[in-house]
Amino acid sequence: MLTVERKSLIQKVLQRDGRLVAKAFSQELGISEDTIRRDLRELAAEGLLQRVHGGALPASAAEADFASRQATATSAKSSLGLAAARLIASGQIVFLDGGTSNIQLARQIPRDLRATVITHSPSIAVELVEHPSIDVEMIGGRLFKHSIVTVGSTSAEAIARIRADIFFMGVTGMHPETGATTGDAEEASIKRLIARQSGETVVIATKEKLGAASPYQIVPLSEITTLVTERRDDAEQLRPFKSSTVTVVETDH
Repeated sequence: MLTVERKSLIQKVLQRDGRLVAKAFSQELGISEDTIRRDLRELAAEGLLQRVHGGALPASAAEADFASRQATATSAKSSLGLAAARLIASGQIVFLDGGTSNIQLARQIPRDLRATVITHSPSIAVELVEHPSIDVEMIGGRLFKHSIVTVGSTSAEAIARIRADIFFMGVTGMHPETGATTGDAEEASIKRLIARQSGETVVIATKEKLGAASPYQIVPLSEITTLVTERRDDAEQLRPFKSSTVTVVETDH
Protein backbone atom coordinates (compact mmCIF):
# COMPACT_ATOMS: atom_id res chain seq x y z
CA MET A 1 0.00 0.00 0.00
CA LEU A 2 1.33 3.44 -0.95
CA THR A 3 1.95 6.06 1.73
CA VAL A 4 -0.80 8.32 0.39
CA GLU A 5 -3.24 5.41 0.49
CA ARG A 6 -2.33 4.58 4.10
CA LYS A 7 -2.75 8.18 5.18
CA SER A 8 -6.12 8.39 3.47
CA LEU A 9 -7.21 5.20 5.21
CA ILE A 10 -6.00 6.52 8.58
CA GLN A 11 -8.19 9.60 8.19
CA LYS A 12 -11.19 7.48 7.18
CA VAL A 13 -10.74 5.26 10.25
CA LEU A 14 -10.53 8.31 12.51
CA GLN A 15 -13.67 9.76 10.98
CA ARG A 16 -15.51 6.45 11.36
CA ASP A 17 -14.29 5.28 14.78
CA GLY A 18 -13.17 8.47 16.50
CA ARG A 19 -9.77 6.94 17.34
CA LEU A 20 -6.98 4.78 15.88
CA VAL A 21 -4.73 2.35 17.78
CA ALA A 22 -1.39 2.14 15.97
CA LYS A 23 -0.58 -1.47 16.93
CA ALA A 24 -3.96 -2.90 15.93
CA PHE A 25 -4.01 -0.87 12.71
CA SER A 26 -0.52 -2.02 11.69
CA GLN A 27 -1.47 -5.64 12.31
CA GLU A 28 -4.65 -5.21 10.26
CA LEU A 29 -2.62 -3.88 7.31
CA GLY A 30 0.26 -6.31 7.80
CA ILE A 31 2.93 -3.60 8.01
CA SER A 32 5.23 -2.41 10.79
CA GLU A 33 3.99 -0.30 13.66
CA ASP A 34 6.92 2.07 13.05
CA THR A 35 5.56 2.79 9.57
CA ILE A 36 2.14 3.68 10.97
CA ARG A 37 3.68 5.84 13.68
CA ARG A 38 5.64 7.73 11.01
CA ASP A 39 2.44 8.29 9.05
CA LEU A 40 0.76 9.57 12.22
CA ARG A 41 3.64 11.97 12.92
CA GLU A 42 3.48 13.40 9.42
CA LEU A 43 -0.33 13.76 9.49
CA ALA A 44 -0.12 15.44 12.91
CA ALA A 45 2.46 17.90 11.56
CA GLU A 46 -0.06 18.84 8.87
CA GLY A 47 -2.75 19.39 11.53
CA LEU A 48 -4.83 16.47 10.22
CA LEU A 49 -4.95 14.46 13.46
CA GLN A 50 -3.96 14.63 17.11
CA ARG A 51 -1.42 12.07 18.29
CA VAL A 52 -1.99 10.41 21.67
CA HIS A 53 -0.26 7.54 23.48
CA GLY A 54 -0.64 4.44 21.32
CA GLY A 55 -2.34 6.07 18.36
CA ALA A 56 -4.33 9.10 17.27
CA LEU A 57 -7.59 11.03 17.62
CA PRO A 58 -9.33 13.31 15.12
CA ALA A 59 -7.90 16.83 15.08
CA SER A 60 -10.21 19.69 15.95
CA ALA A 61 -11.35 21.88 13.08
CA ALA A 62 -12.12 24.70 15.54
CA GLU A 63 -8.66 26.27 15.74
CA ALA A 64 -9.11 28.80 12.93
CA ASP A 65 -8.67 32.52 13.58
CA PHE A 66 -11.36 34.40 15.52
CA ALA A 67 -12.88 36.18 12.50
CA SER A 68 -13.28 32.89 10.62
CA ARG A 69 -14.89 31.21 13.63
CA GLN A 70 -17.36 34.07 14.01
CA ALA A 71 -18.69 33.34 10.52
CA THR A 72 -19.00 29.58 11.10
CA ALA A 73 -22.14 27.73 12.30
CA THR A 74 -23.80 30.94 13.52
CA SER A 75 -27.28 29.39 13.62
CA ALA A 76 -26.07 26.41 15.66
CA LYS A 77 -24.12 28.64 18.05
CA SER A 78 -27.17 30.83 18.58
CA SER A 79 -29.26 27.79 19.54
CA LEU A 80 -26.51 26.47 21.80
CA GLY A 81 -26.13 29.89 23.41
CA LEU A 82 -29.86 30.05 24.15
CA ALA A 83 -29.80 26.59 25.76
CA ALA A 84 -26.74 27.50 27.81
CA ALA A 85 -28.22 30.83 28.95
CA ARG A 86 -31.14 28.92 30.45
CA LEU A 87 -28.70 27.26 32.86
CA ILE A 88 -27.99 30.59 34.59
CA ALA A 89 -30.03 31.28 37.72
CA SER A 90 -30.87 34.71 39.09
CA GLY A 91 -28.25 36.10 41.44
CA GLN A 92 -25.46 33.77 40.34
CA ILE A 93 -21.83 34.70 39.80
CA VAL A 94 -21.07 33.52 36.27
CA PHE A 95 -17.65 33.23 34.64
CA LEU A 96 -17.94 33.57 30.86
CA ASP A 97 -14.94 32.40 28.85
CA GLY A 98 -14.13 33.92 25.48
CA GLY A 99 -15.01 32.44 22.09
CA THR A 100 -17.69 32.77 19.48
CA SER A 101 -20.15 30.35 21.12
CA ASN A 102 -19.97 32.26 24.41
CA ILE A 103 -20.60 35.52 22.56
CA GLN A 104 -23.87 33.98 21.41
CA LEU A 105 -24.58 32.93 25.00
CA ALA A 106 -24.04 36.51 26.20
CA ARG A 107 -26.51 37.75 23.59
CA GLN A 108 -29.13 35.24 24.75
CA ILE A 109 -29.11 36.10 28.48
CA PRO A 110 -32.66 37.27 29.35
CA ARG A 111 -32.95 41.03 29.80
CA ASP A 112 -34.61 40.64 33.19
CA LEU A 113 -32.00 38.22 34.61
CA ARG A 114 -29.95 39.69 37.43
CA ALA A 115 -26.48 38.21 37.78
CA THR A 116 -22.79 39.06 37.93
CA VAL A 117 -20.68 38.07 34.94
CA ILE A 118 -16.92 37.82 35.33
CA THR A 119 -14.92 37.50 32.13
CA HIS A 120 -11.39 37.78 30.79
CA SER A 121 -12.79 38.43 27.32
CA PRO A 122 -13.21 42.03 26.09
CA SER A 123 -15.61 40.71 23.43
CA ILE A 124 -17.93 39.25 26.07
CA ALA A 125 -17.80 42.43 28.16
CA VAL A 126 -18.79 44.56 25.15
CA GLU A 127 -21.74 42.24 24.40
CA LEU A 128 -23.09 42.84 27.92
CA VAL A 129 -22.69 46.64 27.96
CA GLU A 130 -26.37 47.19 27.11
CA HIS A 131 -27.73 44.49 29.42
CA PRO A 132 -29.62 46.36 32.17
CA SER A 133 -29.38 43.75 34.94
CA ILE A 134 -25.92 42.22 34.51
CA ASP A 135 -22.96 43.51 36.49
CA VAL A 136 -19.74 42.89 34.54
CA GLU A 137 -16.31 42.42 36.10
CA MET A 138 -13.25 42.28 33.85
CA ILE A 139 -10.08 40.25 34.44
CA GLY A 140 -6.92 41.95 33.14
CA GLY A 141 -3.72 40.51 31.74
CA ARG A 142 -1.93 39.94 28.44
CA LEU A 143 -4.29 39.64 25.46
CA PHE A 144 -4.19 36.26 23.70
CA LYS A 145 -5.36 37.37 20.27
CA HIS A 146 -6.47 34.01 18.91
CA SER A 147 -9.35 33.82 21.40
CA ILE A 148 -9.40 37.49 22.47
CA VAL A 149 -8.98 36.65 26.16
CA THR A 150 -6.43 37.72 28.75
CA VAL A 151 -3.85 35.25 30.03
CA GLY A 152 -0.69 35.28 32.13
CA SER A 153 0.20 35.79 35.79
CA THR A 154 -1.95 38.91 36.21
CA SER A 155 -5.01 37.02 35.04
CA ALA A 156 -4.18 33.97 37.15
CA GLU A 157 -3.74 36.02 40.35
CA ALA A 158 -7.13 37.71 39.89
CA ILE A 159 -8.92 34.46 39.02
CA ALA A 160 -7.47 32.72 42.10
CA ARG A 161 -9.37 35.20 44.30
CA ILE A 162 -12.74 34.48 42.65
CA ARG A 163 -15.42 31.90 43.42
CA ALA A 164 -17.95 31.51 40.60
CA ASP A 165 -21.17 29.51 40.70
CA ILE A 166 -20.89 28.42 37.09
CA PHE A 167 -18.20 28.58 34.40
CA PHE A 168 -19.01 28.46 30.69
CA MET A 169 -15.75 27.18 29.22
CA GLY A 170 -14.69 27.53 25.60
CA VAL A 171 -12.92 24.56 24.00
CA THR A 172 -11.66 23.52 20.57
CA GLY A 173 -12.09 19.79 21.21
CA MET A 174 -14.22 17.46 23.35
CA HIS A 175 -13.35 13.77 23.32
CA PRO A 176 -14.21 10.98 25.80
CA GLU A 177 -10.53 10.05 26.15
CA THR A 178 -8.92 13.50 26.39
CA GLY A 179 -11.81 15.51 27.82
CA ALA A 180 -11.81 19.24 27.04
CA THR A 181 -8.84 20.45 25.00
CA THR A 182 -7.55 23.60 23.34
CA GLY A 183 -4.68 24.65 21.10
CA ASP A 184 -2.56 26.77 23.48
CA ALA A 185 -0.89 25.65 26.71
CA GLU A 186 -1.17 28.96 28.56
CA GLU A 187 -4.84 29.39 27.65
CA ALA A 188 -5.49 25.80 28.80
CA SER A 189 -3.88 26.63 32.16
CA ILE A 190 -6.11 29.68 32.67
CA LYS A 191 -9.25 27.72 31.77
CA ARG A 192 -8.23 24.95 34.18
CA LEU A 193 -7.79 27.50 36.98
CA ILE A 194 -11.22 29.02 36.34
CA ALA A 195 -12.80 25.55 36.41
CA ARG A 196 -11.18 24.88 39.80
CA GLN A 197 -12.63 28.14 41.13
CA SER A 198 -16.17 27.35 39.91
CA GLY A 199 -18.97 25.22 41.32
CA GLU A 200 -20.02 23.93 37.88
CA THR A 201 -18.28 23.79 34.50
CA VAL A 202 -20.35 23.91 31.32
CA VAL A 203 -18.93 23.30 27.84
CA ILE A 204 -20.70 24.46 24.67
CA ALA A 205 -19.55 22.34 21.71
CA THR A 206 -20.63 22.59 18.09
CA LYS A 207 -20.53 19.37 16.10
CA GLU A 208 -17.00 19.82 14.70
CA LYS A 209 -15.59 19.95 18.26
CA LEU A 210 -17.26 16.78 19.49
CA GLY A 211 -15.08 13.69 19.16
CA ALA A 212 -12.06 15.84 18.24
CA ALA A 213 -8.93 16.70 20.22
CA SER A 214 -6.44 19.56 20.39
CA PRO A 215 -2.88 19.42 21.77
CA TYR A 216 -3.49 20.67 25.32
CA GLN A 217 -5.88 19.16 27.84
CA ILE A 218 -7.86 21.56 29.99
CA VAL A 219 -9.74 19.10 32.22
CA PRO A 220 -10.84 15.46 31.90
CA LEU A 221 -14.45 14.59 31.21
CA SER A 222 -15.03 13.80 34.88
CA GLU A 223 -14.54 17.48 35.79
CA ILE A 224 -17.21 18.76 33.39
CA THR A 225 -20.73 19.17 34.74
CA THR A 226 -22.73 19.84 31.57
CA LEU A 227 -22.18 19.54 27.83
CA VAL A 228 -24.40 21.66 25.57
CA THR A 229 -24.24 20.39 22.00
CA GLU A 230 -26.18 19.85 18.79
CA ARG A 231 -28.59 16.94 18.48
CA ARG A 232 -27.16 14.11 16.39
CA ASP A 233 -28.83 11.72 13.96
CA ASP A 234 -26.12 9.27 15.01
CA ALA A 235 -26.69 8.74 18.74
CA GLU A 236 -23.45 6.73 19.03
CA GLN A 237 -21.34 9.89 18.93
CA LEU A 238 -22.94 11.16 22.13
CA ARG A 239 -23.15 7.81 23.93
CA PRO A 240 -19.68 8.01 25.58
CA PHE A 241 -20.55 11.42 27.01
CA LYS A 242 -23.98 10.36 28.23
CA SER A 243 -22.55 7.28 29.94
CA SER A 244 -20.18 9.45 31.98
CA THR A 245 -21.04 11.85 34.81
CA VAL A 246 -21.74 14.66 32.33
CA THR A 247 -25.26 15.99 31.83
CA VAL A 248 -25.81 16.35 28.05
CA VAL A 249 -28.15 19.08 26.77
CA GLU A 250 -29.00 18.69 23.07
CA THR A 251 -30.38 21.44 20.85
CA ASP A 252 -32.04 21.61 17.43
CA HIS A 253 -31.43 24.48 15.04
